Amino acid sequence: MSEPENSGGELILLMNNKSAFLNGLAAGIPIGLGYFAVSFSLGIVARKAGLNPVQGFVASWFNLASAGEYALFTAIEQLVTYFEVALITFVVNARYLLMSCALSQRISPETPFFHRFFVAFGITDEIFGVSIAQTGALNPFYNYGAMAVAVPLWSIGTSLGIIAGNMLPVMVVNALSVALYGMFIAIIIPPAKKNMTIAAAVAVSFALSWGFSILPFVRELSSGNRTIILTVAISAVLAYLKPVEEEEK
Repeated sequence: MSEPENSGGELILLMNNKSAFLNGLAAGIPIGLGYFAVSFSLGIVARKAGLNPVQGFVASWFNLASAGEYALFTAIEQLVTYFEVALITFVVNARYLLMSCALSQRISPETPFFHRFFVAFGITDEIFGVSIAQTGALNPFYNYGAMAVAVPLWSIGTSLGIIAGNMLPVMVVNALSVALYGMFIAIIIPPAKKNMTIAAAVAVSFALSWGFSILPFVRELSSGNRTIILTVAISAVLAYLKPVEEEEK
């Protein structure tokens, strides 16, 4: 009797993984389309830095961050040292460490390490947004589905941007880039409408982000550092005031 039971359990697991992957794939399509537009403009910056399409593709594949890649390409253009490139990229992308910690709390404790590793590798602002909004334990295959669309389109967009160079008008590229921010707003508004704590966090984060951009001293910090400070401060205060209650299995 043990073999049929095990076979049935494996079949259910495969079906759950397939369903999670398809759901992630559906969520990743609009993300990937937005990424394609943004990475296309980054490709123009990469071309100015002297990268060819293959180099731009590899850079985007392993550095899934618009601000991080912009810092990377501008650093390369300025001929800084390898250490400075690594340090700049780390600082700008450090906020993803926080996102990885948050998602790790949503993954089942029985999940193998390699799943956690690849989920952490594929974290971006938008993929984190759709993943954290999932109810119950997060299935890594949901992230794999989103990454299957978002990562290739992000990398291909960079390569095509390098090829196109400055052929497209700046206004057209900027107009395409706005779609990504509209999509991110669409991710956070629905849960904010259902939960007043999330709504308050969103409102406070908007206000403080604007304040940090104009206040003396803090406005001199990079956007990545400002994001880290605000994320830690706001999440710590809300965790203290409105802790998430543990649910029984």
